Amino acid sequence: MQAITVQAINLYPIAMPLVEPLRTSFGVEANKHAVIVELITAEGVTGWGEASVAAEPGYSGETVGTAYHLLKHYLAPLLVGKTLTDPRQARSILQVVRDNKHARHALDGAVWDAFAKANHMRLVDLFSHYLPEGHRSTERAVVGVSIGIQPSVEATLAIIRKRVQQGYKRIKLKIQPGWDVELARGVRAEFPDVMLMLDANSAYTLADADHLAELDEFNLLMIEQPLRHDDIYEHSQLQARMKTPICLDESIKSADDLRLALQVGGIKILNLKPARVGGFAECLDIYRVCVENNVPLWIGGMLETGIGRAANVALASLPGVTLPCDISATDRYFTEDLTEPPFVLNADSTLTVPSGYGIGVEVHRERVEKATAQWYACNYYPIG
Repeated sequence: MQAITVQAINLYPIAMPLVEPLRTSFGVEANKHAVIVELITAEGVTGWGEASVAAEPGYSGETVGTAYHLLKHYLAPLLVGKTLTDPRQARSILQVVRDNKHARHALDGAVWDAFAKANHMRLVDLFSHYLPEGHRSTERAVVGVSIGIQPSVEATLAIIRKRVQQGYKRIKLKIQPGWDVELARGVRAEFPDVMLMLDANSAYTLADADHLAELDEFNLLMIEQPLRHDDIYEHSQLQARMKTPICLDESIKSADDLRLALQVGGIKILNLKPARVGGFAECLDIYRVCVENNVPLWIGGMLETGIGRAANVALASLPGVTLPCDISATDRYFTEDLTEPPFVLNADSTLTVPSGYGIGVEVHRERVEKATAQWYACNYYPIG
């Protein structure tokens, strides 16, 4: 492998309007926010990464402001001037900064992108290089679509009809207390056979166990993270009272977290979001644990731009990813992305892995700069 030497790192806070605002139990997202990382090597290679964080703390305690601050003042200085002979070295260098996994993932992702490009490889093939034999890309990622909380069941059904007509074969619905059982009943009345899952985003407590068990009658693929964002133990108690498989998301931030959840019976399915676990070296460790323990696995998304989406599609195309992933086509979120070409849904509900080196898509700098200007125009808060 050709080593890379990190010469410079540039940061871009961005704001981009979403095609449709997304409402979850956290609130309503009308814009996509992130910090984009540009890593330039002494060899003349550019790698890109994305800290897919919001303007305010919700899903994560990290924000655009905290990610930018940590990247600029702590994380980037750890890498500038370093020569890396293996992209996994970035994890050990950056882990001296605790938590802040979204920020670390952005810089880690830029390293993996640059390293793959320097070695004339696709990112997915670089992933496979560090996995056991037989884990080459399938070249396509099977995907589904996520639908936020709507004003009514009928409004939800209208969107499901649209997404099913577009070719999405798995539907995920956001739920919260008061918007769950009747929603599932209404959807199943019209779509008895669609692959359906519900995402609670930690909106419930163990006291809601009997109520959540009512969802068992709707033949759900899973219910995602119903309890506290940092809980594993109480999810094991809930799983014992439900037939519907529990999928963990926010609770699993490392391979060790996953091993613990498996040991106590708190998980049957895993949603792996690369941004949540701090980088791709940890992703590959988690991937191995799932494969070794026959844990159904899918790759989640954070409404990423084409930079993060391309990397997620690469990971989602590995054969150990066994369930449809939350990585929709570009036009589901943006009229104009930061990258080209756009991701387009295939007839078999898949996205195709890009063929270019690294993440495989071209980042348009003028669009990044436009999105950065939009961040500052929105006057969220000072960053630096």
